[in-house]
Amino acid sequence: MVHNEMHRTHRIGWLRAAVLGANDGIVSTASLLIGVAAADSGHGAVMLAGVAGLFAGALSMAAGEYVSVHSQADTEKADIELERKHLADEPEFELRELAGIYEGRGLEPDLALQVAEQLMAHDALAAHTRDELGITETLSANPLQAAGFSAVSFAIGAMLPLAVAFFSPGPLMIWLIASSSLVFLTLLGGIAARAGGAGVVTGAVRVLFWGAIAMGATALVGKLFGAAV
Repeated sequence: MVHNEMHRTHRIGWLRAAVLGANDGIVSTASLLIGVAAADSGHGAVMLAGVAGLFAGALSMAAGEYVSVHSQADTEKADIELERKHLADEPEFELRELAGIYEGRGLEPDLALQVAEQLMAHDALAAHTRDELGITETLSANPLQAAGFSAVSFAIGAMLPLAVAFFSPGPLMIWLIASSSLVFLTLLGGIAARAGGAGVVTGAVRVLFWGAIAMGATALVGKLFGAAV
């Protein structure tokens, strides 16, 4: 009988980038729109600020994710090359090191040594990369994937409060943007939690809480500076 298990770790790379991008797109764009509107700016100025924020944010997210994840990938490659050198120079030490890892996980010393010997005979670098460094193909950094998902998800997230602002009458704009964005954030948190296998309510509340704080703080700043100007 074949037992198929559904695991979610293969989603970590793109899911993190997509959720971060969409969340930032909703929060930053809604906050920007609310801040500009709170400064008693006209509808055109609010929309201009929102569109500029969408493009700037999407490009910034893509660049930031690419550089960040590429740095992680470079570090992983450097560690793998260092491990390759250690295996060539000190194979016996590396064998004992790997056996010690397995022993620390609960295997008897003799069995841990046997496992280490067999795995190193099969693929020594893969065994050390996985069990000593904690680097696997599933969790390995992918800069282009992270950059792409971040940029696209940011743009999609930013379009939501921007669309609400476009159709909102002036006096109700701030409240409509804020309330709809909180709904969007709640849905995003729930969907992301569901996709990652976490609690839907907890995920939704977490995203909602921090999004509300960001929008509230920006509205206050816009009101204060608008009054000063």
